[in-house]
Amino acid sequence: MHAQRTVSRARQRGLSFIGVIFIGLLAVAAFAIGGQSIPIFLEYQAIQKAAAKAAKEGSTVPDVRAVFDRAAAIDDIASIKGKDLDVTKRGDKIVVSFKYSREIALAGPAYLVYRFEDSTK
Repeated sequence: MHAQRTVSRARQRGLSFIGVIFIGLLAVAAFAIGGQSIPIFLEYQAIQKAAAKAAKEGSTVPDVRAVFDRAAAIDDIASIKGKDLDVTKRGDKIVVSFKYSREIALAGPAYLVYRFEDSTK
């Protein structure tokens, strides 16, 4: 009598080689885009700070723009200049508004565009 053997195959789990490559490509793309995005957001914070300083220290439109340009030179702000600011007065308070965009080239004709718009309060 032959004993019949049944071979039970354990179900394999895990990623295929193609799955590992795909996840690796996604991780590399995320790090590349993130690495280029961080300086853009740091510059945005510097612009907010410079605009707030300009609104606080300036008394006329040329003064506000000059204060912003001095702060921009110190913080290495290149995306916007004092002449690009919209300076208005609300009551007795100076309000500085700005709007600009930055691009990150992805591949070929594809770009990631960040648009920033803010004003002092």
